[in-house]
Amino acid sequence: MSGFDRKAKNEDLEKRIVVIDPDKCKPNSAAFAYLKRYSGGCGKDCISHTKKLVVISEMACAQCLNRAKACPGGAVSVVRLPNSLTSDTTHRYGPNSFKVHGLPTPRPGSVLGLLGTNGIGKSTVLSILSGRVKPNLGRFEPPLATWSDVVKYYRGSDLQNYFTMVLENKLRVAIKPQLDPSFARRLKGQVVRDLIAARDERKVMHRVVQELDLEHVLDREVQQLSGGELQRFAIAATIVKEADVYMFDEPTSFLDVKQRLAATDAIRDICEESCWPGGAEESSKKYVIVVEHDLAILDYMSDYIQCVYGNPGIYGVVTSRTQVRNGINQYLAGYFPAENMRFRSYELTFKVSTTDFFVSNELGVEGEETEGASEDKKVAQIGELRYPAMTKSYGNFTLRVEPGSFRAGEVIALMGENGCGKTTFLELLAGRTAEQRGKEKAIGSHGAGGDGTPPSLKSLGVAYKQQILDPKIRKFEGTVQELLEQEINSALCDRLFRLLVIKALNVDQLVDLRVRSLSGGEMQRLSIVLCLGMPAFVYLIDEPSAGLDCEQRVIAAKVMKRWIVNHLGRTCFVIEHDFVMATSMADKVIVYEGTPGVSCVAKSPCSVIDGFNLFLKHLDVTFRRDPINCRPRINKKNSQKDKEQKARGEYFLFNEDMDD
Repeated sequence: MSGFDRKAKNEDLEKRIVVIDPDKCKPNSAAFAYLKRYSGGCGKDCISHTKKLVVISEMACAQCLNRAKACPGGAVSVVRLPNSLTSDTTHRYGPNSFKVHGLPTPRPGSVLGLLGTNGIGKSTVLSILSGRVKPNLGRFEPPLATWSDVVKYYRGSDLQNYFTMVLENKLRVAIKPQLDPSFARRLKGQVVRDLIAARDERKVMHRVVQELDLEHVLDREVQQLSGGELQRFAIAATIVKEADVYMFDEPTSFLDVKQRLAATDAIRDICEESCWPGGAEESSKKYVIVVEHDLAILDYMSDYIQCVYGNPGIYGVVTSRTQVRNGINQYLAGYFPAENMRFRSYELTFKVSTTDFFVSNELGVEGEETEGASEDKKVAQIGELRYPAMTKSYGNFTLRVEPGSFRAGEVIALMGENGCGKTTFLELLAGRTAEQRGKEKAIGSHGAGGDGTPPSLKSLGVAYKQQILDPKIRKFEGTVQELLEQEINSALCDRLFRLLVIKALNVDQLVDLRVRSLSGGEMQRLSIVLCLGMPAFVYLIDEPSAGLDCEQRVIAAKVMKRWIVNHLGRTCFVIEHDFVMATSMADKVIVYEGTPGVSCVAKSPCSVIDGFNLFLKHLDVTFRRDPINCRPRINKKNSQKDKEQKARGEYFLFNEDMDD
């Protein structure tokens, strides 16, 4: 067969999907004006428009498709699909819009986990399974699909019975949505105790509130809650309802490790016979579906898993149900054997070796030096940096910091519960408080003063990414490109920074968007870029995984360590509650002990082994590593592995578990 024939055959096996981004193609935008200019240009309706809408036919001629691809601002995406995805569409929002293939198939009496990137359709499939959105089977013009058509479409599968019960109103659904600013605004002025009590149809409020540690906030109004408290309130308000289907969309955002484990236990209790008056007969009929990006928690929480792959914002495909370990490992590998589908060209792994970070390996260049890297000799001369014992008090809370030291080229992870003073410690190091400004001379490098006392970290140069994004960033009126030029213009001139940081985090895809229009995950990636673009000797990064999906978390961890430690040779202090991300970055650990909100102690930096073991001992939980990709996995409580590791005092098993 000739090359031309093979190409023609391949094109027969593939069809295209054309998607227009509504945020980039508004009536007054350059993209809209561009497409309007070429509307009907070929004499056909390949590109058509109304006053507010542009439609591009997916059977458009080559000339119009090329014009669409050249649309300014990347407003149009033309993606080739395998032949298997050109039919059997579950739902599509309209012409040139996102579509979903397949649905999760929950099993009664079990917890089903959903894993996938942001914008891939997870919230859409939850809306469909809840009955709030009727799947149109890809038909958005008459004759439209009816619920009877949907039931018939899924004949012979588990979803046939499920949708039959939805059609007959026999399924009650309780949903914990993703938290956004509107969630708290809708409940403004209402008291936590009253809201949970009003929903407590199961009469389990006391137990659930105790499990989620909400007793101290019961008399507060909703708008007074912190992010973690609001998340736990939303979980509790969902669990106490009497329902047949329970759905939790990202239930561990804003929670620390201890709270994540407590939330996991509370959600899993829905399927426990001891938590229902009818015992096993009643619990075995409950469906539980969870969307979660923390891989360790998703692994621990789920009985089965289904992954969603595709092209964010364009299409999503739900895989078949599989065992949790296999599903997560296949997702990280980028290949699903059951579907014979490779959806990612590279594997996501938690094995960190020095070859991962050699710039020459990635760029094909040797010895290129950036403005920041040229200062490495100066960092080496500084040697070990020390900070003294410090105390910070405000209100009824007191933080005591033990003296410690660190060297260039290290990542120090701060591990502790919410409210124990981790952010306060970063502010002390950054010189953000009045007390720190008065003690700057107590911190720094050898030889700076005649007494050998190091200078302050602030005098060395500190870049600080706050937990709550800087208001001046969130209120910035211009585009992402304009903000980057304003804040880190010198870094933009660095080819390596553009490649190893901006491109790696996909921020180059956001440059034409207005900052105020960015999602939480996009804003988080932008804030990481802004921090890494600042020239500094110490980088302080507070919860970089918030808002990021599972794939972005792995990439962000490697980008930060590659740029700060391996390329610049600088030091990084990071606060992170995602244990998978924390273990992939940390070289040393600072463990926090004490009572959150009352009195806590930040221990001196210690080795990763000692630090993680001490932290996990406080939580009474053990971890092991998966032998395939080294990701941390939580041992089931009181399992054989859990008991063996506790007996040996190995709460975190750093070597791969070959028996897994």
